[in-house]
Amino acid sequence: MNRILSDGTTARSTLIRTVIVVFIALWLVVPLVVVVGLSFTGQQSFAFPPTSWSLDWYDALSDPKWITAARNSLVIGTATAVLAAVLGTAASFALVRSNSRIMRSMKLLVLAPQITPVVIVGLGVYLVFLRWQMVGTYQGFVLAYTGLTLPFVVIPVTAALETFDRNLEKASASLGAGPLTTFWQVTFPLIRPAVLGGAVIAFLSSLDEVVIGLYLSTAQMRTLPVEIYQSMTDQIDPTVAAIGAVEIAFVVTGVVVALMVQRRRARLLKVEV
Repeated sequence: MNRILSDGTTARSTLIRTVIVVFIALWLVVPLVVVVGLSFTGQQSFAFPPTSWSLDWYDALSDPKWITAARNSLVIGTATAVLAAVLGTAASFALVRSNSRIMRSMKLLVLAPQITPVVIVGLGVYLVFLRWQMVGTYQGFVLAYTGLTLPFVVIPVTAALETFDRNLEKASASLGAGPLTTFWQVTFPLIRPAVLGGAVIAFLSSLDEVVIGLYLSTAQMRTLPVEIYQSMTDQIDPTVAAIGAVEIAFVVTGVVVALMVQRRRARLLKVEV
């Protein structure tokens, strides 16, 4: 018979869960390991494992086309995150606080960019922006990406506002605080994790978007995903693997820093208690 553990589970079920977790972890991590390994290959191919090792593909990242594309993506991504956070928070307040049926039905319209296939969205954006002469401009990319990533902010902020205790705002108003002061001192600190989380997802989504980027790109204006796509279709370029390795290192560093900050904050809260 299976041995019953202290939490009521059996040793066999614990082993099965452990195997499943390990399998899923390997399924997710192994492709990343392959990408990192290919970034050090000494050949102009994607053969794995590499037969020779080199740092030439990291040196190739100094090519102006990669630097320009990365700069474009960072600028567009940052602007998109800020604009999506502001507009998404405002839209969430309108959706939650308004009693109008028309305003509530607008929720589906806000989520439409994520429901509609991105190819159709990209084609529509291209046809409109072509008439407005915004194809190949920072403004065009930022507006298009903001519309696409707006649901990533609206959904968590709306959820935070629906569970928000409005008595706190009433208490602030009864003490003489105006609407703006109440928002910054009471409301925003409580919904800030939702706003920042949505902004981060909007930023990462804009960095990863390639379909709309292909519609809006020109020879002089390309984002990093578009440049990677063009490089992959024209030739075999392991520089793409080096870019992937750098992005993986960036994400891992961000996660580690976030966990360290969270652990430190939890430790300070314990000390205060």
